[in-house]
Amino acid sequence: MKKIINAPETYVDDMLKGIYAAHPDQVKCAEDDLRSYCIAHKKEGKVAIITGGGSGHLPLFLGYVGEGLIDGCGVGGVFQSPSPEQIYQIAKEVHAGSGVLFLYGNYTGDIMTFDMASDLCDMDDIECKSIVGADDVNSHADPDTRRGVAGIYFMFKAAGARADEGGTLEEVVAAAQLAKDNTRTVGFALTPCIIPEVGHANFELKENEMAMGMGIHGEPGVWNGPLKTSREIAEESLNTLLGDMPVEEGEEVAVLINGLGATSVEELYILSHDVNDILKSKGIGIYKTIVGEYATSMEMAGASISICKMNGELKRYMDHPVNTPFICQK
Repeated sequence: MKKIINAPETYVDDMLKGIYAAHPDQVKCAEDDLRSYCIAHKKEGKVAIITGGGSGHLPLFLGYVGEGLIDGCGVGGVFQSPSPEQIYQIAKEVHAGSGVLFLYGNYTGDIMTFDMASDLCDMDDIECKSIVGADDVNSHADPDTRRGVAGIYFMFKAAGARADEGGTLEEVVAAAQLAKDNTRTVGFALTPCIIPEVGHANFELKENEMAMGMGIHGEPGVWNGPLKTSREIAEESLNTLLGDMPVEEGEEVAVLINGLGATSVEELYILSHDVNDILKSKGIGIYKTIVGEYATSMEMAGASISICKMNGELKRYMDHPVNTPFICQK
């Protein structure tokens, strides 16, 4: 294991100290708890949005805390859930009088955490509603059982924009649901990653082997086999995505090409070209393409492809300006 760290057991807190030191004008912690990560200046009267999850996925989840997106994030250990108390602390800090939306990925530990935090908020008369991202098509046939991965970006964008516009809690939930209903993701891994406190790879892939459908915590995919070309990966991924969520000729999508941590931007753009070319050959319009790291898995090599079917409302949310220490869109 070669990492720029001080000690494996302080990995997460040392990372957080670095973010707070670099961006004191944008983020802070609640109740002197480094892992209760909040926007520095809340907007009174706005619906507050809180997310959370394990570390190791930057910029997911805490990287989305900022203007026009999310107001707070509970930060767990690497691939571990935050605590209910942290989510409760964040809710008290960022609640601005219009209720709170909990928006997070579909993982058992996170669901338990946010459900318990909601009970704590109820005792303080803080109105809370919850919605989970579940966009990973290859993880399960049942849409309600699927993992939440990079496609949650579109839910953050929609909910954050609607809240920033002054929408009610019900309207912000509806915006997140609209993005969820129209988003699908397929991912693949080329290498494993190493959790600092474990010190060795969390799964094994042979040389020149890839894993289609691998989860961002190392969950098994649908097949392991020889490394395919970018074009072949794009074709299989889009066949899966469009088979699960049909997009008609003449309709438009937003595309997210997301790197998992150790894949070069050059490679992501090669994949992006192939995805765009195939979509255009099917008569599907591309409203916007986003390329970069939006939901990583430590230093795992690989990528994911997300599509979000656009309408006028979602286009407005996609274009809404945001500003976080990790993401800026004007």
